[in-house]
Amino acid sequence: MLLKHLVKDISYTLVQGSLNTEVSDIYYDSRKMTPGGLFVCIVGTQRDSHEFAADVVAKGAGTLVIQHDLPADVVAAMPQVTILKTGNTRYAMAMLAAAYFGHPAGEMTMIGVTGTKGKTTTTHMIKAVLEAAGHRVGMIGTNGVYYPNHHYDLNNTTPESYDLQRILRQLADAGCDSCVMEVSSQGLMMDRVAGVRYKVGVFTNLYPDHIGPGEHQSFEEYRSWKGQLFRRCEVGVVNADDENTVPLLEGHTCRVTTYGIDNPDADFRAGHEYKLLRTKTMLGVAFHVSGREEMDVQVNMPGLFSIYNALATIAVAKELGLPDEAIHQGLSTAVVKGRVELVPVSHRFTILLDYAHNEAATESLMETLRAYKPTRLVVVFGCGGNRSKLRRYGMGEVCAKLADFCILTEDNNRFEKVEDIIADIKVGMNKGNPDAKYVEIPDRLDALHYAIDHAQDGDMIAVIGKGHEAYRDREGVKTPFLERELIEEYAAEKGIE
Repeated sequence: MLLKHLVKDISYTLVQGSLNTEVSDIYYDSRKMTPGGLFVCIVGTQRDSHEFAADVVAKGAGTLVIQHDLPADVVAAMPQVTILKTGNTRYAMAMLAAAYFGHPAGEMTMIGVTGTKGKTTTTHMIKAVLEAAGHRVGMIGTNGVYYPNHHYDLNNTTPESYDLQRILRQLADAGCDSCVMEVSSQGLMMDRVAGVRYKVGVFTNLYPDHIGPGEHQSFEEYRSWKGQLFRRCEVGVVNADDENTVPLLEGHTCRVTTYGIDNPDADFRAGHEYKLLRTKTMLGVAFHVSGREEMDVQVNMPGLFSIYNALATIAVAKELGLPDEAIHQGLSTAVVKGRVELVPVSHRFTILLDYAHNEAATESLMETLRAYKPTRLVVVFGCGGNRSKLRRYGMGEVCAKLADFCILTEDNNRFEKVEDIIADIKVGMNKGNPDAKYVEIPDRLDALHYAIDHAQDGDMIAVIGKGHEAYRDREGVKTPFLERELIEEYAAEKGIE
């Protein structure tokens, strides 16, 4: 493809060369460069890939897109290379990639979901309802990429712009007429979704998270970037109960539809009168929706947060004109790997997996499970290494307050000692409840075995932190760790029924 066909949506200066240069592909990783490729030089938090300009040219790069000037001697050594300079190479890469892949987002109904909690579950619910209505759906997010008969994992909740556009092309070529995706604050801030116009944007909730080096400088900045989604969609479906909704919507350009439980003015409402459902294979909730629509709904996922996610899904479905039958079918069958995922190994006790890995998500989960009145609420958890210690303190405090017994263990300790991470968790626990009952079992597999061996009738055991992840990271080395399968195998080995 000629360069001149890729640059129509960006502002640039042609430093040298010709817009008639042929571009074989677009690259942002210098290690992957092939002859004829266009390399986008990005100023990152750790490295500035302008430093690799000479390396990629040696590998055959025909075009460079730069954000700041290269050394004169470097430029002089590559007279055959076309060089474009633009103000923001991340944004430029997104627009170039969209053009390179033929603007695939424009061929589908795009639905973006943002928020601190609930993004993954809400996207799965929306996907299930769309499919029940007969749509062919692609999904992108924390649990990877899904489209009919295909699934693969991702490194980021919202992929880099080039990868996102490539994935969207895959979905469109596979016949998908709809795409529902998680839109992270990092994805918005780093222009990964630049050039994508959403039919519907969804806001779930907001809590302090992703604040620190290499992420967001403050909660206000975090909230502001989340709000950018509502300048890029036609309809915004937002949580009327969240105190951050009004400031988050500042400057929005979309039509707004609201949902909630407490706000009497929400367009889609559910009161606090709901029924908890519990069997060996299912924790769920049934409730009534009022406001713009009246309907009774059952969701095979537990608690208040499932009601919020379902309300958001119902609002999206109604904005898209989907029938009630599809809503009921989708919400009653949606399953999310690693999100309050039951492992049905026993009639005596309930064990489940959840991705809760920060204070807010853990508190929400613990309160939800407590409502089912278990004999004991047991939680197996750790915290990631080389991450903010605030998560450790917060999760420790919440678990000490809300769980009857805690099993402290590893969770992707990376390059930190598990014992040091557990020590930080205990600082939070001491604040939450100095008399909290717990045991320390650094090896996670041993911790799972302990939880099963010591389960009492009526217990509810929440194994949190890893959720859908199928690995553990020790000293930067990832090895397989299939938590559900490991639990099932051990329960079968012990003859548990």
